[in-house]
Amino acid sequence: MAVIVHGGAYAIPDSIVDASVKGCTRAATEAHKLLKEGRSALDAVEAAVRVLEDDPTFDAGHGSVLNAIGEIEMDAIIMEGRDLKFGAVAGVKSVANPVTLARLVMEKTDHVMLIGEGADKFAREMGIPEVSKEELVSEIARKEWESHSKFSTVVRDCFYTTGNAAATVNGAHCGHDTVGAVALDLSGNVACATSTGGITMKRVGRVGDVPLVGCGGYCDSEVGGASCTGHGESIARVTLARRAVELLRAGVEPQAAVDSALEYMWKRVGGHGGIILVDKEGRIAKGFTTERMAWACVDLEGKVESKVEGLGTSRGHVAARAS
Repeated sequence: MAVIVHGGAYAIPDSIVDASVKGCTRAATEAHKLLKEGRSALDAVEAAVRVLEDDPTFDAGHGSVLNAIGEIEMDAIIMEGRDLKFGAVAGVKSVANPVTLARLVMEKTDHVMLIGEGADKFAREMGIPEVSKEELVSEIARKEWESHSKFSTVVRDCFYTTGNAAATVNGAHCGHDTVGAVALDLSGNVACATSTGGITMKRVGRVGDVPLVGCGGYCDSEVGGASCTGHGESIARVTLARRAVELLRAGVEPQAAVDSALEYMWKRVGGHGGIILVDKEGRIAKGFTTERMAWACVDLEGKVESKVEGLGTSRGHVAARAS
């Protein structure tokens, strides 16, 4: 059994590095505890992402950023690799843990995705408590929204500008990114989950990669699973998560699969982002092409590792940036 989580790949400011490391560590250890108890990989990734959604450090759930009119629209996906079942939600506004709502879509409906008002209505039907915008929006998210005027400049500052100064505008953090988890359980099944509040100043109704199967996440217990983070439009255009997983099927080693998928995204669409991955043997890999990425893992030996890595320290991003 093994698990890896991420807290986003973007220009993470120095001021939240420690909180990002601690949050990712909590998420990974909570997931690993469940795996040790014999719980499913699906339970583990849901639990990990819920920890991150409940932490305002991250752009998901309680840390979600604001769109162009100052509203919240959250997306999530969860998938299990035994039967290739998944559930997703997009544009939800009043749920603290969209990943749990996504799982209910998978398990309690005949559908794979619900959006907007329909997803929020389904949440009420399932008895999920409704939360207000005020409960979900952090002070950081408010400052981000007040300091930015265009979606395109947020994307540039978060994903395409080097140097930590790019992480702030007028003293506010740049509109940040996604959270996710991938796990292998004792039965050999793989699951993944990804959740996001999107990108500050996004157009109302914008949906990025996260709830799109094969983009924000994908898994197949025959080979492994992946969760992605970064510029959603670029990730979606190359179906990044499935690309990494299918490279495993072709016999590519886990780290090489991550490296190759990220390089492909850069060469084909000029996109930046990150991937976490676990293969069917429990081998863990990660990589990113942004300024930094927050992650934590518990490997097959039970060793816990957690970092916010910066440019020049992660395998897989150098080739992707050098073109």
